Amino acid sequence: MPKRLTEDQVETFASEGYVCPLDGIGGDGALDCLDRLDAFEEATGDAMSERLRLKAHLAFPWMTALAGDARILDAVEDLIGSDILLYISSVWAKNPGDQRYVSWHQDSAYYGLKPHDAVSVWLALTPSTTDCGSVKVIPGSHIGAPREHLETWDDMNMLWRGQAIRGMDIGRAVDMQLAPGQFSIHHEKLVHGSLPNDSPNRRIGISFTYVPARVRSVAGRGAAILLRGRDPFDHWDADPAPRFDLDPVGVGAMHRALVAYRDPARVPEGGRAVMTSMERRALRAHLLHRSPPAR
Repeated sequence: MPKRLTEDQVETFASEGYVCPLDGIGGDGALDCLDRLDAFEEATGDAMSERLRLKAHLAFPWMTALAGDARILDAVEDLIGSDILLYISSVWAKNPGDQRYVSWHQDSAYYGLKPHDAVSVWLALTPSTTDCGSVKVIPGSHIGAPREHLETWDDMNMLWRGQAIRGMDIGRAVDMQLAPGQFSIHHEKLVHGSLPNDSPNRRIGISFTYVPARVRSVAGRGAAILLRGRDPFDHWDADPAPRFDLDPVGVGAMHRALVAYRDPARVPEGGRAVMTSMERRALRAHLLHRSPPAR
């Protein structure tokens, strides 16, 4: 019997690749996280969505603890088993009227994991609705072979490499709308993205990627933090658990992981295509449901 999800939700995840919405830390818990992230911005002058990427939890004990909250982890366990490691986390913040977007992509393209059993949780700290650029998914797109990704390196794309998939049937897209404190879960191969924030409010969330201990990194040993159960396979090194906010050891590990992720020599699993500038503009227009600018 599942701990947190219903049997129907487990079946939906298998066929559609996602479950949404699920109640998590509640509105008060979301507000507490927001206060902590606002304090980070005030203290450092850094935008949270720019610096806190890939392994953001290594910079804050509270964020690592949040990833291990039983209200979230019980649902994750229902999908991947009881031996759970925290691999990746990111803060996603779009300001009011922010025209940045996230192109259609698969998380699995650059994770380098075998088998493809990782899942990502997207935890809303503010309302995540259609008008503010909530995450969209293509149901069932996690099934089948990996898809080819284009690397656009587009400054308006919130993905570090601007990776994007061409030819998606955007008419099938579903918005994963969430209230503060709620979360969604999606499969690492599910195609997803998000549009700009056309609302007058900030849209902020944290994503956590979890892997079962049986999964390994195919690009050398990966690093993660064991949150539940045990790691009998010894596929992973231990990431440094942060001792205090902005622990330099954790921040250094976060930076090194980001540099490795952005390495142009790193080829996505489904292959990579080269784009001309005209193709880049046309792709952005298609992703944003807009006509390309006149030449």
